Amino acid sequence: MRKLYEIVDIKNLLFVFDIENTTNDARERLIVSKDVNNRLELAELFDDLLRAEFFEYTTNEQDSLVETISYFLKEGDDFEQVFGRMTTYFDTEVEDRKQFMTVLLECLSRYRREVL
Repeated sequence: MRKLYEIVDIKNLLFVFDIENTTNDARERLIVSKDVNNRLELAELFDDLLRAEFFEYTTNEQDSLVETISYFLKEGDDFEQVFGRMTTYFDTEVEDRKQFMTVLLECLSRYRREVL
């Protein structure tokens, strides 16, 4: 049976960057201080804000997120359903959504390896 991947799972993970998320001045300052179009700064941002949240997911949920991002990258998705419906604290527009998702996938994969 083929697994059904839901792009909304990615959007849910990235909610920490959404302006609709609960106000947290320190988090907002951290987000705007990073260049989301720079791979290194983006990875640092994920490490600071997503790593701990990712570990709150069950092992199956973590694996599913990694597989989901990988699936949509392989399909060549433009991630409009993620970024088009989300207003973020990012100081600049995400110029290369594929790069953003690739860095996200690399970080999540690294987090998974940390607990194995």
